[in-house]
Amino acid sequence: MNCESAKEQLIDLLGNELSDTDRIAVEAHLAQCTDCQAELQATRQLWLAMGNVPMPEPGEKVRTRFYAMLETYQHTEAQKRRRSWKSILRRVRRFLTPQLAVRVAYSLTLVLVGLAGGYWLSAKKAPVYEQQISELDAQVKEMRQTVLLSLLENSSATERLRAVEYTKDIQQVDQKIIDALLSTLNNDSNVNVRLVTLEALASMAADPRVREGLVQSIVKQDSPLVQSALADVMVKLQEKRSVKPLRQLLRQDDLNDFVKVKIEQSIKELT
Repeated sequence: MNCESAKEQLIDLLGNELSDTDRIAVEAHLAQCTDCQAELQATRQLWLAMGNVPMPEPGEKVRTRFYAMLETYQHTEAQKRRRSWKSILRRVRRFLTPQLAVRVAYSLTLVLVGLAGGYWLSAKKAPVYEQQISELDAQVKEMRQTVLLSLLENSSATERLRAVEYTKDIQQVDQKIIDALLSTLNNDSNVNVRLVTLEALASMAADPRVREGLVQSIVKQDSPLVQSALADVMVKLQEKRSVKPLRQLLRQDDLNDFVKVKIEQSIKELT
């Protein structure tokens, strides 16, 4: 991330409106850039100054005028509704002759008979249709999973990102997809793909297999961004089993200073 991109997101950072991935990227840049740190401090001071600006209080006449306008509007709308109902009743009386009433009753009878017959026929064929729909649904799910697994092995990072996005459309993932996503998180050469994969796996954390895979993935990461994002996920999930691998990560000599502070804070929150 460059300075221009970081400065554009300072307001969102102060307002806690950034996604986890963007926030981690901005914080990593701030840890290394003194110019952006100064810009953040100036923006924070402006933010606090704007928060202290007093809000003007409405005068007494504003409230009086508002209620007068509201009363006039309600009275006008009530008159419109009364005129509308009277107009509708006049038209109904004009067209509702005895001959028309007989025709309407006859038409309604035919409609009811048709509905009853259709319901009776559909009730007999329902089990067949339900079985066909169930089989078709299973085929669609299988095809979607096949496409996902194929795209995860694509040489293009864009295609691998598309594959991870497909997981949002799959309500129940099987062991093959979980294993493929964990493998992508641990081995993909593109950091962005790994971050998006982590986000997808975090949304599946109700599955014990996913939680276990995320914990084991901590010591396998070499990117500061992914390491920091994983620490955030462990705190969010309150996964206390992650304390041991996080401490193991702290013992690495080449660990980024910003990541070291993040992991120490995460361990403190988890213990």
